Amino acid sequence: MFETIVVPLLLGLLEGLTEFIPVSSTGHLLIAGHFLGFENSGRTFEVVIQLGAILAIIWIYLDKLVRTIGGLGHDPQARRFALSVLVAFLPAVAAGLLLHDYVKTVLFESPRVIATALLVGGVVLLLVDRMPIRHRHVDAEHFSWTMALGIGVAQCLSLIPGVSRSGATIVGALLMGADRRAAAEFSFFLSIPTMVAAVGYDLWDNRAALDTSAVHEIAIGFAAAFVSAMFVVRWLLAFLNQHGFALFGWWRIILGVGVWALLLAGYGT
Repeated sequence: MFETIVVPLLLGLLEGLTEFIPVSSTGHLLIAGHFLGFENSGRTFEVVIQLGAILAIIWIYLDKLVRTIGGLGHDPQARRFALSVLVAFLPAVAAGLLLHDYVKTVLFESPRVIATALLVGGVVLLLVDRMPIRHRHVDAEHFSWTMALGIGVAQCLSLIPGVSRSGATIVGALLMGADRRAAAEFSFFLSIPTMVAAVGYDLWDNRAALDTSAVHEIAIGFAAAFVSAMFVVRWLLAFLNQHGFALFGWWRIILGVGVWALLLAGYGT
């Protein structure tokens, strides 16, 4: 019961709590799974349950998504926003197709890579949080295509587990002059096509490895990720406006140091 219900439930909650904050949900899942001894073929569980978190974003922003899709035929601003998300999405598609096998079979299996990425990402967040950036862009729906492309290139860094997709895209947007709220919201919208594509590709690539027990675990993790992500997304924007990224930066550093200490002590190797 512990391995088939409790562990997937805990990992699903962890996914939802960390997917949209800049701490790397994948890094947390892989580290937790590594030390809990949770194994799944092709790392499909970690990828697919992220769709539960994405469903939370779709639910929360459903009205805006419906307005945008409904306005594609007659509203220039709706088309511009949709195209900017598409432009930001394309670099990750190209990089993901080229590097998928290496990422899944090498980087995903290395807790040392994840711990190092957590540490480096934490330092980056602390530095960016202290930079005197002039916020010229305050609306995620009005980012230029050049800006969207830059955010998309930054998102490619998140192929390294531990970097954080939300962290890479938010930092990329901030460095190009977005304020914290706009940067986070654009990251939310970009996550929808990015993670749907990743889940679809991963399901197809690992279709032969999926069995009844795997589907059961994924369903538990999916539901837990949806519920916990609903809470985080509603809380995150207000938190970022008031407090910035220092908390997340320090958490990444503490976790990265802790994982390295465990590995050097011989645990989980």
